[in-house]
Amino acid sequence: MQMQFSYEVNDSYAEVKGVGRLNMVAAPKLREVVAEVVAGGSSRVVVNLTETDFMDSSGLGALIGCLKAARQAGGDLRIAGVQPQVKMVLELTNMDRVLTAYPTAEAAFGDD
Repeated sequence: MQMQFSYEVNDSYAEVKGVGRLNMVAAPKLREVVAEVVAGGSSRVVVNLTETDFMDSSGLGALIGCLKAARQAGGDLRIAGVQPQVKMVLELTNMDRVLTAYPTAEAAFGDD
């Protein structure tokens, strides 16, 4: 099954939800969705990974690319609801230092 993305713009951030496996097939779609959100004026983005049970290096690259796009627009990208396999990939690559995981989308920008 191909990963499905949806997004919702809230008052202070946009939440992108992904359902499925974030792999080389889904990574370009994530980039497209986040680029669309940022182009629409929401540079503060939360990628909700609650229903993403797998991520490979392509998915990680897509997240980093999306982070770069959000920061170039003057905002930030944060991740929420990280599942164990995704957390392991982030830790093994030390990208958990760049992409801090929050328990929920609401908590991701809750400190701002």
